[in-house]
Amino acid sequence: MRPPLPYPSTSPSTSPSTSPSTSVRPGLDPAERTLARDLPSVPPGTVVRLQGWVHRRRELSTVTFLVLRDRTGLAQVVIRTAAGPDGVGHGAPDVPPEETTVEVTGTVTANPQAPGGVEITGPAGAGTSDTGRGESGPVITPLTDPAETPPVELWRPSLTAALPTLLDHAAVAWRHPAQKARWEVAAASLRGFRATLDAAGFTEVCTPKLVGTATESGANVFPVDYFGRPAYLAQSPQFYKQQMVGVFERVYEVGPVFRAEPHDTVRHLAEYRSLDVELGFVRDHRDVLAVLRDVLAGMADAVRASGAAERLGVEVPEVPDRFPVLHFADALKLVGAPADEPDLAPEHERALGQWALAEHGSDFVAVEGYPMAKRPFYTHPEPVGPEHGDTRWSNSFDLLFRGLELVTGGQRLHRYADYVAAIEARGEDPASYASYLEAFRHGMPPHGGFAIGLERWVARLVGAANVREVTPFPRDLHRLVP
Repeated sequence: MRPPLPYPSTSPSTSPSTSPSTSVRPGLDPAERTLARDLPSVPPGTVVRLQGWVHRRRELSTVTFLVLRDRTGLAQVVIRTAAGPDGVGHGAPDVPPEETTVEVTGTVTANPQAPGGVEITGPAGAGTSDTGRGESGPVITPLTDPAETPPVELWRPSLTAALPTLLDHAAVAWRHPAQKARWEVAAASLRGFRATLDAAGFTEVCTPKLVGTATESGANVFPVDYFGRPAYLAQSPQFYKQQMVGVFERVYEVGPVFRAEPHDTVRHLAEYRSLDVELGFVRDHRDVLAVLRDVLAGMADAVRASGAAERLGVEVPEVPDRFPVLHFADALKLVGAPADEPDLAPEHERALGQWALAEHGSDFVAVEGYPMAKRPFYTHPEPVGPEHGDTRWSNSFDLLFRGLELVTGGQRLHRYADYVAAIEARGEDPASYASYLEAFRHGMPPHGGFAIGLERWVARLVGAANVREVTPFPRDLHRLVP
């Protein structure tokens, strides 16, 4: 088994209109909205205006607690009811039901037991409200009709409903703070992806998602009637990102890809978000792997900085300076698979992940040199050398993250004659790829690239058992709505 080889690093408010159902007392109408996360920094005694959803309400004899949720977190609102001669509160205030959107105007008051150490109360010395029912507290104005009871209990610390229920009611279920934090991990990952590549001289591009030919083969694409002509939903931006290397040298794209594969597993989707990268003037696939390392480090740093992983209680991986790297032939030996096995099975990936963690302390391991027979026609073959003396291996790789394939990449062919030969070897006519091959007829540099599946990255990072758990509106073998 060969040791991991080194490779170079590339490190280079506008408020909505409100219902007039409750009048605001004079002096309690601050112009700017305050967000829940900012309340701890507001001096006690300050009058603020909050807007959000009624996350939870709890009514006691002399006080009602309302927890308001906005995009930044939770805020506690306290409405006290004046007690009668018997010491019991009378005329409980009208607090809208959970998930109703409201505006709350009140005074910031210190309370160590409240979220962030502060809560919203009525102004000091305030008497009864305009309702005349003995309330002395903040003004709560509904911004919509009372909400219906949610299909899931959003106020609980974690969602307990079954996955099909969460998917059927995604528009509401994703409001849960923990669920929302999962997509915040995805959003932070996208920021880190873009920032890292922008800093390394890459240009973001956008490529068509309606295409006239299939990138890999015709078997796994969704056909579309395009004004009476056959077309397909793009299963990859591969052809276009290669062509754009001839323009910008270094390009990336974030966009949907579509795979008409009838898989019904916890790791496959028919539509997912692909983070694609392609770069020119590489020596081989190891230069591509170096860029991938920096990209994943940037994504992990951005997730860490967002605070979403901390709120979820999950550990963000440390991306090593270089990944442990195994040749495909050595990986088969390590997991005890037959030498003629054409690909790694899921159990092989899990075993390799355990090996990388035990031997290198790494959540990542790259497997290079996959058989040419299992790679697309544009893959560059591995040069014949003393360690692997045949032409069946490729300059391609998969990166496994915690025992699951996360990234596929490698070096591409860049000479026109090699493409003609590769296409003809598949029994196809190069003329059918004329628009793609034009770039190679007019000079292309040695290049390569990779693609990261966003949903897989997030699912593995947060420990989700099913990729659908981190996908707001998944498309799979059975699900087309919502």
